Amino acid sequence: MSNPPGKKFSAPRPDAPRLLAYDVLHEVNRNGGYSNLLLPKALAQSSLEDRDKGFATELVYGTLRMQGRHDWILSQASDRPWNEVDPALVDVARLGAHQLFEMRVPTHAAVSATVELGRKVLGESKASFLNAILRKISQKSLDDYVSQISSIKDGFERLEILHSHPQWIITAYMDQLGNLEEVEQLLIANNIAPRPTLVSWPGLSSQQDLLDIGATATHFSPYGAVFDGSPASLDLIISRKAGVQDEGSQLVADVFSKISQDQQSWLDLCAGPGGKAALLSALAKRDSIDFAANEISEVRAKLVSQVVQGGAVTTVDAREIDSLGKTFGAILADVPCTGLGALRRRPEVRWRRTVADLKALVILQSEIIDAAVKVLAPGGIFGYATCSPHLSETRIAVSETLRRHPDLEVVDVSPYLHQDLRSTGVDRGSMTLWTHRHGTDAMFLSVMRKKK
Repeated sequence: MSNPPGKKFSAPRPDAPRLLAYDVLHEVNRNGGYSNLLLPKALAQSSLEDRDKGFATELVYGTLRMQGRHDWILSQASDRPWNEVDPALVDVARLGAHQLFEMRVPTHAAVSATVELGRKVLGESKASFLNAILRKISQKSLDDYVSQISSIKDGFERLEILHSHPQWIITAYMDQLGNLEEVEQLLIANNIAPRPTLVSWPGLSSQQDLLDIGATATHFSPYGAVFDGSPASLDLIISRKAGVQDEGSQLVADVFSKISQDQQSWLDLCAGPGGKAALLSALAKRDSIDFAANEISEVRAKLVSQVVQGGAVTTVDAREIDSLGKTFGAILADVPCTGLGALRRRPEVRWRRTVADLKALVILQSEIIDAAVKVLAPGGIFGYATCSPHLSETRIAVSETLRRHPDLEVVDVSPYLHQDLRSTGVDRGSMTLWTHRHGTDAMFLSVMRKKK
């Protein structure tokens, strides 16, 4: 008697937006890719309609932000430890969980479409396991899971799961803000997708030009405007008369330029990919100030060259800037950092950075600072900036700088800021922005003057 034929499966036919989202998510999570580079490129090369592009965008960025909580929910339904499950299956399951709990996708559609994706990228056996686990988690609402998480007594563990942030980052925020209630406000803000912020470049465009195309003026920066739409489609962006830059980053350039107006030469020491350099060079050109930029990465240096208005762009290691044989009246060092202040914009950073990274970065930051001070002219201005609120990269870094360089003194930035920032956006004379307070990336800027 012959054996009965095995079950026949039809060829999997996942829809294009979910397949694209999986490809990007998996590349980011498993191969160290960057979502803000990979996703726009994948979308541009696709034939997706605008609506499907929007769906894929939310699915990628949203899943990256919330995958910590998604993993906790999925682990509740898995009969094996979640950290031992195949990484590709984990990524597909995260996409399914995000549709179930964070997007307006009907339960049946979220499960069936994700399982179809699983059949394509995982195979039938793993797709069967995926189907079982998604059906199981869909039996409860997000409110049910949130209620369960909210019963966790340890505040840090509860916030870690509820708002999808590693505990070491929560602790770092706590060190600065001082209470868990405000920390939670920041975590919530980090999980809200930012609207695109445009920046005008004086001499090429104005804030009014941005308003004329339907954007809304930024509250603190005199150069910016928030735009609901795709900046890449705007003539001002295409013709490189304006750019895309977070308001907090604009304020770093704005404040630094105001304090440095009496200096005849400016250097943007760590200029890539060019946002601050573009604005600073426009302001320098307007005021007849010599401008130069430096960026160690050849690729990023090319991006800087495309947006700066005049001035040399060099590619030396910032720690060896003295090899150029020049001194400068004002130097801005927006140093490499953990990026903990821009998690809403770069969601994978929260899963990629570690305390070990912080230790190495603090050493690099101090070496860059020392190199900058070495080529700063007497009476010159030094701006130290990070897109991180971590104490080691902000207040402690400034204290250590002043200890190593007693010829530096802090310049209070308060008079150079919008009046609405002078109480909540300044700490010990330094600009200290917060996403939940100001709607910007959590940028830090300390300005110091070298004594004559």
